[in-house]
Amino acid sequence: MKQSCILLVDDDTALLQALPQAIYLRMKDVTVDTCDSALDAIERICSCEYDAIVSDIKMPGMDGLALLGKVQQVSPNTPVLLITGHGDHNLAIQALRGGAYDFIQKPIDRDYFVAALARAIQIHQLRYQVEEQQRALELHARSLEQAVEERTRELTAANSAKDEFLSMASHELKTPLSSLKGMTQLLRRKLERTGSTDVPNLISMENSIRRMEVLVNDLLNISFIEMGVFELHTMPCNLNALCQRLVDEYVIGTNPQPVVELHLPSEQIEANVDVERLGQVVINLLSNARKYSSASIYMALSYDETECAITVRDTGIGISPELLPHIFDRFYRVPGVEVQRGSSIGLGLGLYISNQIVESHGGRITVESIPDSGSVFSVHLPYLSVQPTEASAAADDASLPSQPHP
Repeated sequence: MKQSCILLVDDDTALLQALPQAIYLRMKDVTVDTCDSALDAIERICSCEYDAIVSDIKMPGMDGLALLGKVQQVSPNTPVLLITGHGDHNLAIQALRGGAYDFIQKPIDRDYFVAALARAIQIHQLRYQVEEQQRALELHARSLEQAVEERTRELTAANSAKDEFLSMASHELKTPLSSLKGMTQLLRRKLERTGSTDVPNLISMENSIRRMEVLVNDLLNISFIEMGVFELHTMPCNLNALCQRLVDEYVIGTNPQPVVELHLPSEQIEANVDVERLGQVVINLLSNARKYSSASIYMALSYDETECAITVRDTGIGISPELLPHIFDRFYRVPGVEVQRGSSIGLGLGLYISNQIVESHGGRITVESIPDSGSVFSVHLPYLSVQPTEASAAADDASLPSQPHP
């Protein structure tokens, strides 16, 4: 608590001498200023902050009630105690209604007066402490806001620099990787014709280069997504032919060659897609299925009344049921959940990017899994049309009953 200071206002000189003495005897560390008129008191109040003001109500010129109104204008938090004559109940009520903290009746009971004054001083100082703490909190809040804004700007700049670096690094890596892949494949073919024992090493090298290509493409797509420049270039596409081409390219470009059983409908399904992006999704799912499958990979194209679906099924250990709701969590870090070794959830960035691509097409990816039996990833897309092929039309014609000749 800071040093207390009160102002005593009364036109009675004897009271101005007696009350300070009573205060000095009963209250320590209290400074008392005195005034014999309300006008002098107003000047003091404007130049000094008091913990309490004690004033007689009946004074010549400006009385105590008028002084109370001025105090509430100049220093509204300062408590005012008014001294009334014996029996002046109406004035006492008027004083309390006007905002006085308390009233003291004459003749003054010094013990009651000191107790009321002590309460008033304590309340004022507590208010002062609350205001100081509130100002300190406001300053701290502004400081925190400035720190958050500064850190946000730094983080935004760092993310922008990171995205630019990923984009640049990915572009720079794509060309040498393509050259290295082409030279490796050419060298492998030459060694295969000569029957060299180094062919398996080159096959391993090709697989490593292919994994690097996938990683570079993933990083490039991540940078596009984060920078908000991820765009699709869609066009009408025959999904039957696209699925067949993707499976053929995947099998031919993978060593050792996997077994992929492709099931296509007899009807031709057409959809509006970005061929390159959708191809990336299918290759990601095939690569993941091969990684966790002990036998053949099953891929199918199907459709119903509302959408078509490209489904890839493996025969791996499957995904734990508690992990399925989190399968598309970014970077697949599931707090409090341990990912089983060899689980199909190990797609990393590939599935996150695939999901972004499919959602950009207006579709979705669903996952079904049975532990120890495998996982099924399905890409659901809206389609433009379903047209019967020549083979299916001929089959339909053959199933019609023959008409008698006239």
